[in-house]
Amino acid sequence: MELPADARSHAPKRKRPAAANDDDDFLPPPPPPTARYDNGVDLSLLEALEKSQASTAIDLLDLKTLKKLVLSFERRLKDNIEARLKYPSQPEKFADSEIDLHEEIQKLKILAGGPELYPDLVNLNTIPSLLGLLTHDNTDISNDVVSLIQDLTDEDVLEDNDEPALVLVDALVENNVLELLVQNLLRLNETDPDEVAAVYGTLATIENLIEVKPAVAELVCEKTKLMRWLLGKIKVREFDGSKQYASEILAILLGQINGVDVVLQAVAMYKSRDPKTPDEEEMVENLFDCLCCLLMPLENKERFVNAEGVELMIIVMNQKKSCYGSAIRALDFAMTNYPPACERFVDVMGLKTAFPAFMGKASSSFPFCIIPMNKNMKKRFKEELEERLVSLIASLFGGILRGSRKERLMSKFVENECEKIDRLMELYMRYSNRVKAETEWMDKLELDELEMDEEEKYNRRLESGLYTLQVRYLHPKMRTRIELLLKQNKLTKKDVKNILQEYHDNIGDLDGPEEKERAQTRIQKFISAF
Repeated sequence: MELPADARSHAPKRKRPAAANDDDDFLPPPPPPTARYDNGVDLSLLEALEKSQASTAIDLLDLKTLKKLVLSFERRLKDNIEARLKYPSQPEKFADSEIDLHEEIQKLKILAGGPELYPDLVNLNTIPSLLGLLTHDNTDISNDVVSLIQDLTDEDVLEDNDEPALVLVDALVENNVLELLVQNLLRLNETDPDEVAAVYGTLATIENLIEVKPAVAELVCEKTKLMRWLLGKIKVREFDGSKQYASEILAILLGQINGVDVVLQAVAMYKSRDPKTPDEEEMVENLFDCLCCLLMPLENKERFVNAEGVELMIIVMNQKKSCYGSAIRALDFAMTNYPPACERFVDVMGLKTAFPAFMGKASSSFPFCIIPMNKNMKKRFKEELEERLVSLIASLFGGILRGSRKERLMSKFVENECEKIDRLMELYMRYSNRVKAETEWMDKLELDELEMDEEEKYNRRLESGLYTLQVRYLHPKMRTRIELLLKQNKLTKKDVKNILQEYHDNIGDLDGPEEKERAQTRIQKFISAF
């Protein structure tokens, strides 16, 4: 029922419980911290008794208790509605009913201790009443409901309770929880600490709902204005916690819409400076996660190129700030199976930037991170950079097939006495040994009767380095140098062919059957010519 406009403008904020302040003068002073007894009473026994009573209260949470809680909540809700309708312009007349309603909502939080009762909560038709309060004129009441739903859907609460969780989430979604949460979010004032907490609670609730039911992510994008709010949030230059959390939610949702331009604008703020805190650094990584998600569809790769994303990533690399590795990762996503991005990369002097990194020359002076890293973390970071750069170079060979760009690419591998082919062989040997060790380990597992299927075996070998070994598209002009290096390392062309053949046989059809066939044809031609 629509309330008069003046009632909304005069709605009081929820009153804080007065006992802590108003009655302080009538309370005896607390005992000193070291006191164990007060008037002969062992305080530790009292504490144990209180804990026992709390435990008993939780143990008694059953259907009967649930019905009592729901009935009491519905009564207080009815009282509040009647008071607001009767005294729409006299907030003092309905303030008490608002406090009572707040207390009843808080009592419902005990249900998080019994998720098995969620289907009963739904059957009692309580969800529509609760969600209706998300539009309450007093934002404290609506934010109480946000906090309640957050608690009920918390990951720790729902662990091992998949079916009751799904029943609750389905009921929430069917009753427009997403639209109502976002409507409430849009009216919150982030200069108010209580409402800032509600912003976090709203985002956490949506994240919880997606965790239980991933299809909710698509519904959020289709039915609410949350994406617009999130994108607007990350465009703000100043960093704060809300911006960081917004970037995390974006990493989940952004693949659903075109946010390439906005994310690039946000990333551009860090092209020549490092984040100032670990939290800000985490936010920047979230932005790059969003960007990489966006760069999976072909149409977004095109938007990335048109928005000069390739140029921006090269600038970030040249600055050698903490986003260095993330820029390489974004370029890898953009150039995979997309020749226009590869061509732009060559045209804007990307080869001059990428190959020093590939040779390991950039890493010696590169500040790995503003967070200190131990040796193992640095080693893994460098290895990830290597793998990304190898993938990027493989994309160049696959995306640039002829003309002056091809000649510029090929010339990089024959300059300086073929040092880059030597580097490739160095990486080949390292990853080959790693894959060999992983294969021997899996063979040992089979002897111990812990068998893996072929797909699992292949995936394990990919993770150990097989993907990096499967670099292809090497030009025949390099054959002489490669054959010499293979001989020096007691390898044969057959070893390389076997790896390429395994790649050929396991190419998936994620990009469609036609792309799979083209890729297999290219690999087979190389195998035959090698």
